Amino acid sequence: MSHSNAQNSNSPSLAIIGGGAAGFFLAINAKELIPNLDVTIFEQQRKVLAKVEISGGGRCNCTNTFAEVTDLRQVYPRGATLLKRLFKQFGPDDAYQWFEAHGVPLNVQEDQCVFPAAQDSHAIIDCFLREAKKHGVKLQRGTKVENPEALLSEFDFVAVTCGGTPHREGCVPSLFTFTVKDSLLTALQGLVVDHAIVHLPATTFRAQGPLLITHWGMSGPAILRLSSYAARHLAELHYQSPLCVNWTGETNVEAVRPHLTTLLEQNTAKLIDNLHPYGLQARLWSYLLDKAQLQGRRCGEVGKKGINRLVNLLTNDNYQIVGRSPYKDEFVTCGGIPLDTVDKSTLESKTTPRLFYAGEVLDIDGVTGGFNFQAAWTTAYAVARGIQAY
Repeated sequence: MSHSNAQNSNSPSLAIIGGGAAGFFLAINAKELIPNLDVTIFEQQRKVLAKVEISGGGRCNCTNTFAEVTDLRQVYPRGATLLKRLFKQFGPDDAYQWFEAHGVPLNVQEDQCVFPAAQDSHAIIDCFLREAKKHGVKLQRGTKVENPEALLSEFDFVAVTCGGTPHREGCVPSLFTFTVKDSLLTALQGLVVDHAIVHLPATTFRAQGPLLITHWGMSGPAILRLSSYAARHLAELHYQSPLCVNWTGETNVEAVRPHLTTLLEQNTAKLIDNLHPYGLQARLWSYLLDKAQLQGRRCGEVGKKGINRLVNLLTNDNYQIVGRSPYKDEFVTCGGIPLDTVDKSTLESKTTPRLFYAGEVLDIDGVTGGFNFQAAWTTAYAVARGIQAY
């Protein structure tokens, strides 16, 4: 490859490898901070910003208010400490203001997820393409860069923003749903339990939140969070693992027995099928009663053993994970450039000066809810500032 951006030209030059969210955000912010910087984005595919387009079901959940986050480790299984530091440079509020200032009005949902008001990922894509063009950012599509370091002989700075791939060494998928072979469970597809707690037995990996039953197994925020926390662990097990589900959302399991006992005592003549403890939907309650062999019984006939079985099913229902599926084509990976090999403020390589990393290529990944995009904006901005400081 020959580039006209030789280092001896008057303007400093930056090569960005990867035309995704972090790459474009870096290009635009670097140009805003250093107007005479010559910027070229190299993208291996013909299409840029492909992941942005499909994210959030095509609506692009571009950040989160973080209003319900008390500790970044809740939403970043890897990279929380580094991001806590970098958020002081450019955090969620800065991202919100940046998009609004660049012509993308935003909306905050009840769950604190932030989307373009247009409810269309093209609002962000169009903004990035427009700003890049305005600033004279060059774009080379269909260009694969095998060796980023080699570009340092032709560019003053090189930034790798090519995202994470599940096939790269050391990288494993992070946000995914669980395949569970249980035809009676999957027959309940589409059913959502608003407050579920899921954990992997004999580990510390647990998560809570809404759980969605699908035609292949389980999904929803609780499952996605668990997949993120336990990404490496599940990869080592080849996605074969027991899974425990607490359908009640009750963190104090001891409280479930007296609650159920009282409910049964108050309705002795009623069929147990007609009770719906913890707001469980009729179809799920029926499935659990069938498992406990208690369908069609009157509440007064359940007995101690029956209550034991029910308590166990409600708080510690066991399943077997037999595989994984990507979440809505949104491949997020765990793994990447180890964080101890880059400068904590600028994300410059400690071993190769003038080589920087931003976005998912770093060993940073978040749970679903706009957190991965926020990490992309924050790390890209930090790199832009790092280059400006040279």
